[in-house]
Amino acid sequence: MKVLITGGAGFIGSNLCERLLNEGDEVLCMDNFFTGSKENIKEFKDNYNFELIRHDISEPFNIEADFIINLACPASVPFYQKNPLKTMKDNVFGIFNVMENARRLNVPVLHTSTSEVYGSPSVHPQPETYSGNVNPTSIRSCYDEGKRAAETIMFDYRRTYGADIKIVRVFNTYGPKMLEDDGRVVSNFIVQALKGIDLTVYGDGKQNRSFCYISDLLDGIMLLKDSKNFTGPVNLGNTYEFTIIDFAKLVLSLTGSKSKIVFKELPKDDPIQRRPDLSLAKENLGYSPKVDIETGLKLTIEYFKKRLGL
Repeated sequence: MKVLITGGAGFIGSNLCERLLNEGDEVLCMDNFFTGSKENIKEFKDNYNFELIRHDISEPFNIEADFIINLACPASVPFYQKNPLKTMKDNVFGIFNVMENARRLNVPVLHTSTSEVYGSPSVHPQPETYSGNVNPTSIRSCYDEGKRAAETIMFDYRRTYGADIKIVRVFNTYGPKMLEDDGRVVSNFIVQALKGIDLTVYGDGKQNRSFCYISDLLDGIMLLKDSKNFTGPVNLGNTYEFTIIDFAKLVLSLTGSKSKIVFKELPKDDPIQRRPDLSLAKENLGYSPKVDIETGLKLTIEYFKKRLGL
């Protein structure tokens, strides 16, 4: 199968390229390298089944493929807030361009949405039936509302044209091929700990998060890709929950770092709790994450040691 992955040089995208190549698929990796990294895909450059296409998803394209997986959008807070109008364009114009390309070819599209569609949730854990609590004028809304709009557009393509769509809502994911400066809590803590820098905790550190190792997320994406008669949206992630302060202490313990923990003001509209209800994924996909947090963190710490030359 020839699979087009938009945002294929990013953290999740490059790991997905590797998974599909290992399964014998032909992979077309499309990226504009705003947040994607050539380092992430350099190992594939001599693979006959891999092709790199430099293109911005907010511009129309005509690319032949049997299946499209859309991952193209900055996903970490510092990056998507750096150019909020571009982030919204990537979400809205981008999904129009993806769906038009898919409609021309009559092929399925799997779109990676996000747990951010739930905003600052008043329901915990968050099931797919929860419509969310999102502030449309927040500095986070270029991403939150952009992802919500993309889901709307996909369902309207389904209702209008009978498009074959699948939507996954990705919860916090970590692992190799993350950028050290992407602003995510896992990469922040690991890099700070390895460099002996104080770990930065925002707010009082009592906000809750759950963390999913990349291989578990990819398992869910592949299950959804190969599923029949299931559209979603469906949550993918891990249900094991940490307070941020406890997570920081775990990173310090696993790295053996002497770094201290410092506290800074909580960013505006940062959600206090976030954990997926995975009932729908288990029922329809047989999905269940397998990698425990210590195993995943150890693998990620080793990756960052090599990336930082430590």
